[in-house]
Amino acid sequence: MMKWSSSKLLSVALALLLTLTTAGGAALAADASAATYPLTIPHALGETVLQAKPERVVAISWGNPDVPLALGIAPVGVSKANYGIGAEESLLPWTLAGFAAVGVDAPTVFDDVDGLDYEAINDAQPDVILAAYSGLTQEEYDKLSDIAPVVAYPGMPWQTGWREQIVLNATAMGMQAEGEAVVAELETYIAARAAQYPALAGKRAAFFWFSPDDLGNTYIYTLSDPRAAYLLDLGMTFPESVNILAGGENTFAIQVSAENFDQLSDVDVILTYGDAGTLAALQADPLASAIPAIRNGAVAVIQNNSYLAASCTPSALSIPATLDAYLALIAEAAEKAQ
Repeated sequence: MMKWSSSKLLSVALALLLTLTTAGGAALAADASAATYPLTIPHALGETVLQAKPERVVAISWGNPDVPLALGIAPVGVSKANYGIGAEESLLPWTLAGFAAVGVDAPTVFDDVDGLDYEAINDAQPDVILAAYSGLTQEEYDKLSDIAPVVAYPGMPWQTGWREQIVLNATAMGMQAEGEAVVAELETYIAARAAQYPALAGKRAAFFWFSPDDLGNTYIYTLSDPRAAYLLDLGMTFPESVNILAGGENTFAIQVSAENFDQLSDVDVILTYGDAGTLAALQADPLASAIPAIRNGAVAVIQNNSYLAASCTPSALSIPATLDAYLALIAEAAEKAQ
């Protein structure tokens, strides 16, 4: 596995961030007056009306802070990262690089890992609160709406893809065209990098979650989850067996018991969080090893709670910061697929 230090991620993310903000800036120059107000944005928890272009942006939950930063805007407050960081860290390196790029060395961070800090969010005096990728409840949304207009997810909680996340949050900032430009830039970047790994093309890949203490059950993320959908961007396909086991259930993950592992014979490559002993443990288990991908060693184990693990749920800034490391890790596993 490629090792990534915080300093290296910061430098890579900062360099690529400049590319994204340049693309967004070009759109801004051409479409600065494109948004008209009042602006109405429908979403799953209601309808948000913005009377004017927001000046003070708060971005909560996962990935949302990276959108204004990719557009060259410094949020006045963001949520603390809740995965992939060390004890002394509060934000992921690419988010820190985004703040550095817009000249903010000490961003305001809400410690809302155990619940939204409404008082701190209110103190930030936002004009809009971005939460396009989140698990906001109706109650939380209503309380936040007493502070400022809130833009929530368009469909189900935790099921907003990275493209929708960028465009919806950008639209809430009055910058839809700029957001679409960032999406286009990222799509071009992903395609160019993925093309360097032909072993991935067409491979049927699925993202699993195994409990080290109970290999008798596993969770598999469906295409409603950004982790699984991201694999399609990398040139891979989704196993039909997982769709069949999901049975049309509208959820971001399904639970699969060990007696059904034999139905996963069409999975070429498995991705999962874990550590150095994960693959050996899976191969030693008589039921888990019945899955050909596990038996063949075609398993990409992403070090749990690492920067790379955090980037598996992609955002505007995590994609350029870690894509090369991610592709290399998956390609190593794909070469063992039979």
